[in-house]
Amino acid sequence: MVASAFMDDLTLVGIDTGGTFTDIVVVERDGATLGIRQCKILSDPADPSGPIVAGLEKLGLQDMALQIIHGTTVGTNTVLEGKGARVAFVTSKGFADVLALGRQERQQVYELQQAELAPPVPPECCFEVSTRITADGRLISQADDIELQQLVADLKTQGVDAVAINLLFSFLRPGEEKDIAAQLGDDWFVSCSSDILPEVREYERGMATWLNASVGPVISAYLARLQTRLPGAVIAVMQSAGTTIAAEQAAGQAVRLLLSGPAGGLAAARSLARQAGTPKLMTFDMGGTSTDVALLNGNIPLTNQGRIGDWPLSIPSVDIHTIGAGGGSIARVDRAGMLLVGPESAGADPGPVCYDQGGQQVTVTDANVLLGRIPENTLLGGYLPLNVRSAQQAMAELAKDMTCDLLEAARGVVRMANEHMARALRVISVERGYDPAEYALLSFGGAGGLHACDLAELLNMGRIIIPARSGVLSAVGMLVSEPGRELSRAMLKPLEGLTDEEIETAFQALEAEAMAQLLAEGCAEEDIQFRHQLELRYQGQSASIPVSWKRGGAHARAFHAAHEKASGLRLPHEVELVNLRLGAWAPAVLQSVDIKPVYEEVRPYEMIYMPELARDVPMYHRGTLQAEKSIPGPALVTESASTTWIKPGWVAEADEWGNLFLGVITEH
Repeated sequence: MVASAFMDDLTLVGIDTGGTFTDIVVVERDGATLGIRQCKILSDPADPSGPIVAGLEKLGLQDMALQIIHGTTVGTNTVLEGKGARVAFVTSKGFADVLALGRQERQQVYELQQAELAPPVPPECCFEVSTRITADGRLISQADDIELQQLVADLKTQGVDAVAINLLFSFLRPGEEKDIAAQLGDDWFVSCSSDILPEVREYERGMATWLNASVGPVISAYLARLQTRLPGAVIAVMQSAGTTIAAEQAAGQAVRLLLSGPAGGLAAARSLARQAGTPKLMTFDMGGTSTDVALLNGNIPLTNQGRIGDWPLSIPSVDIHTIGAGGGSIARVDRAGMLLVGPESAGADPGPVCYDQGGQQVTVTDANVLLGRIPENTLLGGYLPLNVRSAQQAMAELAKDMTCDLLEAARGVVRMANEHMARALRVISVERGYDPAEYALLSFGGAGGLHACDLAELLNMGRIIIPARSGVLSAVGMLVSEPGRELSRAMLKPLEGLTDEEIETAFQALEAEAMAQLLAEGCAEEDIQFRHQLELRYQGQSASIPVSWKRGGAHARAFHAAHEKASGLRLPHEVELVNLRLGAWAPAVLQSVDIKPVYEEVRPYEMIYMPELARDVPMYHRGTLQAEKSIPGPALVTESASTTWIKPGWVAEADEWGNLFLGVITEH
């Protein structure tokens, strides 16, 4: 189903900007029937809006009124490449070094000589004010007008673009930060920690505020440029927690967009899990630059202990493990003669050698082409022809360094990439106490279907799902994501001494804040739903565990059970409430991915030669696969945005929605 309020007036578009390709899907109505069109176009890191406009023109949508839901890597790349705004850090007197000191964590535990990490804010841009709040919320000193005027002068001297304000215990008295922000005026992009992350732990709160100030001006400029180029579009942006936010509100909460792209894939995975009746999924999203993996048990997993590059990310985000292994990962031989694959990537420019865009170094995509897993006549993204001869020449050079033949070198590249990705899947399953054999592997992304069978075998998994439109699934996921917010408030008190009324009153304040933001986006009040959680710990602990809250609930008992499950221990200590967490959401524009494919004219498969097996194998076009048609391996299934390799020993069957279900062929 689709929310008619949008479809009556606007054409619905999902956009996922990746490191190599920008994926665009459009949902269109033909009477009572919904259909999807899609395209892939090479990304442009220098101007991500350019490929979006080009893709919309390719689909004939440039002059239409559009509802766009966009997953963007602009914020992520800004942080990873260190290209954010020049930020000043303003804090209470005596705490200017908080961000530089951090948690004193060692990057390499057993390395005696630790690599020096530059502080996020240089010392000359760290400023102290005399405003001081105590741990019980009392104001014991306050900066006067003369001090704040001097602060303004110092900020101008340093030539900063943005200001991050992080006063000690500001979450207990947010007005003090807001007063300072008001004194600064409109000359800078200003972030207050009491708005961004009003929780205990001044370092994590300060880092989130700095990240927001650093990427906020970049995100704001990008979204403004995109809106100017698409004046008839209503734009929303995917947040790291798997919900969307209106573009005009996004810049002020830019830190919540840092895992924007990967979140779309999990939103689609959740919808597919419900459609297929398979709640236990391990997701495997392999693109051109990186691979994202996650474990779903019915709902999108969230964490507030993530990282972005070298920095902690305490904003609620999808619990995804990302590695630098994608179709564009570069293969090379080191000085010791070892084959290495990734994490360096050819990206979109110059891309793999076979893209014929100037790439010179062998990638995983080149290896798949030479093995025959990607047929020679494939048009990548539906428009980009392959240059197989160039890939052969580049692979021959690598094979020479490996002292083997060309095919063995290609097999080695794919095998090495598979090991990297299998290790990532073990991190989110085996290392957390989950058996991969109990899960189905949901494989998507442009390159996912090429490696799914290999990975399932490495992890002893017997079920694979290759969803319809797998090559652009993250873009589809944008469309099934709800407008929403994840809010929190510190409430550091013994749980036993708190009444339901006190907790309920605090939650009502959060509900009102979330409601106001969602109503401003046009959501209907009666449609907004809430999720309430208490973040609890034993008194004296640092780590905490969230448990669901309801009036009259046995929350201490639930925490004891959760702690015992996580650590094997149930302690006789007092339980302490650390934070309140509220999730709020309204219905998604697209309620599910239950859009049946429009099948093309059924035509027989063709036989193509596959160098990897030194034999011919059948190649099917996915658009001709009717439901319940079984395809035993070895076989290839091609479509415009991806290719699926069905290994010998596996069999695939399509369902009515166009999804492929792969299982191991059992001996009779």
